[in-house]
Amino acid sequence: MSSHVNHLGSDAPRTGALPVGAGAAVWALDTTSEVVGGHATASALPMLDADERDRAGRLLQAADRQRYLASHVGLRVLLGGYLGLDPAQVTLVRETCPCCGGPHGRPAVDGGALHFSLSHSGDVAYLAFARVPVGVDVEAVPRAAAVADVMGALHPAETAELTALPEADRRVAMGRVWSRKEAYLKGTGTGLALGLADPYVGSGPTPATVPGWTLTDLPAPPGYAAALALPTADPAPR
Repeated sequence: MSSHVNHLGSDAPRTGALPVGAGAAVWALDTTSEVVGGHATASALPMLDADERDRAGRLLQAADRQRYLASHVGLRVLLGGYLGLDPAQVTLVRETCPCCGGPHGRPAVDGGALHFSLSHSGDVAYLAFARVPVGVDVEAVPRAAAVADVMGALHPAETAELTALPEADRRVAMGRVWSRKEAYLKGTGTGLALGLADPYVGSGPTPATVPGWTLTDLPAPPGYAAALALPTADPAPR
């Protein structure tokens, strides 16, 4: 299945209409950019809500704060474009947690008119928007030590596949597994609460079939892996 990733730069984006049905629009941005979608990150705090400002303020490293501000400015600019709102007027809420029923589920737009997913790793952020629940994830290819730490917590078939690979190929394959699994877990809203074993997503070049969902590997910069998760019906991303 083919997929396309739009790139959000310093200029205000032209978002257009969302795909009809279970499709998604996917965007990527460089989180080191000091101007995102026409807004300077250095003066972006008034655009954010109280929770976002609090999280930004708790980031002690300037580089971490810049990445956070860039990704959330991008999120609000794109949400505003799709919803016809000023970015600062977009109201973000938390859905009910599907595991415990608490008010700390995945981030959402108030009213549920639009679903979104945000992921950032290193200096890259990916954002996906759809009319249905959606999950997107981007991951820097992990170091060998990180692969060794996590490999045993995966689905047994994934662990076996990674173990059988030459060490030089294992890191890239682990990046595929991790991005696919995270995208799915964000799409369902469960996150990591139920662990990493399920579902089986596969480590090969093509994602495995997951009941009720379609996983798609996305184009990514060198050294990264990215994936999208959508409900099965009409799953092709734009």
